[in-house]
Amino acid sequence: MLTLPRQVLVRQRLASHALADPAREVTERLARLSSEPWAGRRVAVGAGSRGIDRIAVVVGAVVRWLRAQGAEPFVIPAMGSHGGGTPEGQRELLASYGITESTMGAPIRDDVTTRQLGETPSGIAVHASTVALDADAVVLINRVKPHTDFSSATLGSGLRKMCGIGLGKVTGATTCHLAASRFGHERVIREVAAVVASKLPRLYGVALVEDGTHHLAKVEALRGSEFETREPEMFTQAWAWMPSLPLPNVDVLVVDEIGKDISGCGMDTNIIGRGVDTMPMANRRASVRAIYARSLTPGSHGNAVGIGLADVVSSRLVSQMDRGVSYTNALSAMTPATVRISINFPTDAECLQAVLRVAGVPPESATILRIRNTLALEHVVASEACLSALADRADVEPLGSPTDWPLDAAGNFDASADLLSGVHAS
Repeated sequence: MLTLPRQVLVRQRLASHALADPAREVTERLARLSSEPWAGRRVAVGAGSRGIDRIAVVVGAVVRWLRAQGAEPFVIPAMGSHGGGTPEGQRELLASYGITESTMGAPIRDDVTTRQLGETPSGIAVHASTVALDADAVVLINRVKPHTDFSSATLGSGLRKMCGIGLGKVTGATTCHLAASRFGHERVIREVAAVVASKLPRLYGVALVEDGTHHLAKVEALRGSEFETREPEMFTQAWAWMPSLPLPNVDVLVVDEIGKDISGCGMDTNIIGRGVDTMPMANRRASVRAIYARSLTPGSHGNAVGIGLADVVSSRLVSQMDRGVSYTNALSAMTPATVRISINFPTDAECLQAVLRVAGVPPESATILRIRNTLALEHVVASEACLSALADRADVEPLGSPTDWPLDAAGNFDASADLLSGVHAS
């Protein structure tokens, strides 16, 4: 019979700088671009596939501002191979974030065809969306944050990555990731983005930064010529606000849900401390012996990239996986390990028993952390063995006394007594 240490809910004090009115902030930031020639111009507004806080609000505000300037805006998916790389799949992803033709008041042009624009100095073929190339101007909208596939002091996810990979659709994304296996991601993104920016019509961007509680906290409107100089500032801010696990070294991490709307790798490798090749990240914030992942978010639309980063997964997560969508993304990114199906069992009890075996620790004294996902780290369930290490931490507060893990008769977490379910439902 499985014996688990008692658990307690803890709250972390994370960087909290949420914007009170994101739409107003976007409009005010865009004012610096009001002198640009917008009237009568067809403007492609690029939106991606990440679960960015208030993304529909931001895209809607950009569309409305452009229309107020006399422009003719339309939305394009700028998400590389995501959504299975098909127009229908990419339109469906946008809709899941509230971005539709009716909510935006603008057409969505989901054509996935590309044109080759030439080569970079390293000989990398550059591809970009024909729809974006044929527009009069392009406004890209993306979150700036540390990337999950590589470490850099100044560059991660953001506007330049969306230029080089997001606008490249399946062909461009695949070409970039293939080149990254030779030259590294940072060099490829810099070179490809520079070519795309030089070939696009007038280029602009709305760069977003979230705080430690996954709330939109900073917005900047940039000209394409400013991407290279301004994005590093926002990258530094994003890194400073980025949350972490309350303990840097634990035996087991239980992740309730993974998904592409959480992270490009399903769960943020900067948080869990292991990269797409399952090796420790250079900038890791944690060292975890073993990981158990329980389910896939509905917003991931079957894309289970990241399932291979866990040592043990639930059979439910395996059943939620759309292999076609997942494999398309993993092959494009050249990260087959992220979609390998890990050891799996039908119940939480069996999975916990297995992951504790993988960690090589006695269950009753194991240090265990459980999180909803890698974007939701304000509330974390910790095993009793973690409490001594947290006792002197001013930024971590236990909420209540230790209790038994809420396993029902079938061996699964009992939602009615589940500490995490309670805080996220409230």
